[in-house]
Amino acid sequence: MTNPSSQILTIRSIPASETYTLRHAVLWPHKPLSYVQLPDDADGQHFGAFISATAADTTGSGGKHGGGEKTIGEARANDKDRDESSSSEPVSIISLFIAEGGDGEKQARFRKFATAASSQGKGIGSALLAHTIEAAARAGAKTIWCDARQSALPFYRRFGMDAAGEVFFKGDVPYLRMSKRLSD
Repeated sequence: MTNPSSQILTIRSIPASETYTLRHAVLWPHKPLSYVQLPDDADGQHFGAFISATAADTTGSGGKHGGGEKTIGEARANDKDRDESSSSEPVSIISLFIAEGGDGEKQARFRKFATAASSQGKGIGSALLAHTIEAAARAGAKTIWCDARQSALPFYRRFGMDAAGEVFFKGDVPYLRMSKRLSD
């Protein structure tokens, strides 16, 4: 059955510069834009979630997109090609950094994860984080971690992440380190 109001979520790689506007608006709107630009952005992988509307059948039985895209709540990863029907600005962004840890194992860290207020609570951020965790595992990372705002701990726990250490502050915002083992 065709639903003319279906929305399709596409996740793809983007340049760091395409993350700055949303990083700034969601995470640190009262700071200068330069505050959300990381010195190591050039070393990271950056992903954006884009929304497009389609009248296509998204059940996989045909339609304009042949069932390759997913309705909101699921995601189609498309790291190579830009879907021209997608919104021009991402509605959720995340940056992934892979490095060797002190124990010689590859570790992944994600940073500057932000979803536009109008897109929160719709599964978009969850789809983007799941995509990022999968990308980290494909890159050979054994662990993934982040510095999470204390208010977001329940969200990260749904992905099997555990808090470690003491609460610390960035400005006046409380954070905790969260991590998850990806493989042994």
